[in-house]
Amino acid sequence: MKTVRTVAELRAQVSEWRRAGQRIAFAPTMGNLHAGHLKLIASGHKLADRVVSSVFVNPLQFGPTEDFGRYPRTLPDDQRRLESVNCDLLFAPTVDEMYPNGREHLCQVSLPHYSTILEGHFRPGHFDGVTTVVSILFNQVQPDVALFGEKDYQQLLVIRRMVSDLHMNIEIVGVPTEREADGLAMSSRNQYLGAQERQTAAVIHATLQDVAGALRAGNRDFPAICAQGLQRLQAAGFQPQYLEVRNPRLDPPGAQDEAFVVLLAAFLGKTRLIDNLIVKL
Repeated sequence: MKTVRTVAELRAQVSEWRRAGQRIAFAPTMGNLHAGHLKLIASGHKLADRVVSSVFVNPLQFGPTEDFGRYPRTLPDDQRRLESVNCDLLFAPTVDEMYPNGREHLCQVSLPHYSTILEGHFRPGHFDGVTTVVSILFNQVQPDVALFGEKDYQQLLVIRRMVSDLHMNIEIVGVPTEREADGLAMSSRNQYLGAQERQTAAVIHATLQDVAGALRAGNRDFPAICAQGLQRLQAAGFQPQYLEVRNPRLDPPGAQDEAFVVLLAAFLGKTRLIDNLIVKL
């Protein structure tokens, strides 16, 4: 695997593959890679001739009180992990390389509505940072297909809408969430959890499964189902921000819907965790 740090190096390598008629897959990450990230690379190999990944902790998508400063930066280990799944190229730019004119007056990409509900409500500006950096990365890499984990369901929907609205000729593929043995969704932030908190964290997936079970049983009292789930989370020691049932477009569900997404965000101690379950009847 080759590692490059500049846009010029990145484009030179991708252009060489393009001249050879090869198809390019791209998996952007913020590093501190786990099995879920590596699943993106493996999926990319099934869809393209070459797979590019990026490691960039993007300051634009962190709020002023969030964990940008302490977010794990583990590039040497990330390189080893990417090599183990035959990633072809790693792009690991600096902040200055990504934003050469600074960030104060940066041109930004914004998606109304989808960026302001659920995660966007509790993390104002977060998705503006996501769509801006992903659009920049797409312009730099020019992939045929890009892969994102379904754990960040709202992010996946936002990126799909951005690509559609801006007529980007890129196929967006969602990759199912990779989970620990007890159901906890793999996340770089899981390492913030203490030993007891890590055991408690399994309640998140169990709560999502309870809600999904009620939906499959025909229960359509969505507020009541979610209220029960919130009570379970609070009793386990979480400080939940939301637990909601939406349709796959993240609109409020109707009585006739047969597909749902159950989405959850909660603090456990100082660690904020998110997860979701896709439910198809």
